[in-house]
Amino acid sequence: MKKEVVYFVSDMHFGIPNYYASLKREKLFVQWLERISQDATQLFIMGDMFDFWFEWKHVVPKGYIRLLGKLAEIADKGISIHIFIGNHDMWLFDYFEKELHAKIHRKNEISKIENSFLYLSHGDGLGPGDLSYKFIKNLFRNSIAQWLYARLHPNFSTGLANYFSKRSRRANTKKTEANKLYEIKLTDAQIEHAKKILEQQHIDYFIFGHQHTPRQVEINEKTTLFNIGNWFHDFSYLRFANDKIEACTFKNKN
Repeated sequence: MKKEVVYFVSDMHFGIPNYYASLKREKLFVQWLERISQDATQLFIMGDMFDFWFEWKHVVPKGYIRLLGKLAEIADKGISIHIFIGNHDMWLFDYFEKELHAKIHRKNEISKIENSFLYLSHGDGLGPGDLSYKFIKNLFRNSIAQWLYARLHPNFSTGLANYFSKRSRRANTKKTEANKLYEIKLTDAQIEHAKKILEQQHIDYFIFGHQHTPRQVEINEKTTLFNIGNWFHDFSYLRFANDKIEACTFKNKN
């Protein structure tokens, strides 16, 4: 039986800040996919692969042809692809399941790989508080709201989503110190969530995205929490083999 070698990546946010910069990062990501395909048995994309994604009944967003083609290629090689829903691409439905035979994960999950128990989550909306975000998240995941949004023409709805995304991102860049505090708050929420899960059962590794900053936190002597990081500044990912996780950075950046 082939030994498990599993890769985890998160928060690529393809589509920002503009077409050309996103395309450059997409090409780098395709290089990375080609490299890991040499030994990977599974690939986990832990959310926010796109900065915006919505699947209409007969239409999907334009672009990303290199990414989708490479994912199809590695799927055809027998590498299992898992995609967790993030807060920017929560409107993935069945397109990737049909085209890539990928498994779409819509909630936090515990997976046993080799002899290790892994708790897997995009990492958003954990812990108490942040009620406004949780309300919006539940609204966006509501089937009626999704049906209504699908009635909009793709040109209008995609433009609307990109407008609000860019507006939010511009506001956040003016709040660097606030962002640092927010990252700490996110980490704290993920740590507290992990501790509550550990009260119920043993977990070897907690793997989160969402925070955009690579971090490794020892929860106790047997449990480690990882924030994967991002693919727009750090180009970070995790590699699991022989029941150990290694935090890595892709080097072929030019």
